[in-house]
Amino acid sequence: MHRIFATSVASVYPHYLTKVEKKGRTKAELDEVIGWLTGFDEPRLREHLAAGTTFEEFFAEAQLNPGVSLITGSVCGVRVEDVEDPLMQKIRYLDKLVDELAKGKPMAKVLRSAS
Repeated sequence: MHRIFATSVASVYPHYLTKVEKKGRTKAELDEVIGWLTGFDEPRLREHLAAGTTFEEFFAEAQLNPGVSLITGSVCGVRVEDVEDPLMQKIRYLDKLVDELAKGKPMAKVLRSAS
């Protein structure tokens, strides 16, 4: 088991937030991206962060967005669509979305909207 699986989402969330805020994006946008991927609304996301939920537990409860298959590209030199472990792939999807948000992509493109 990879150690990230047992890492709390709350311990990584501040790093995601710092990354996107450095590039002029907001906490609300980060939360929207996480919500789009996982199906968690803002109160439910806060519950997970407060409870110290691990990535394994977090994604076990998540209802992944049907558009998740549209997330492609590389994170840390690994193509997200080629990651074999299902949990690691979900974590990489989240990393990819955070990267896109931080790089200034329009929210509609980050969220794979038709508009």
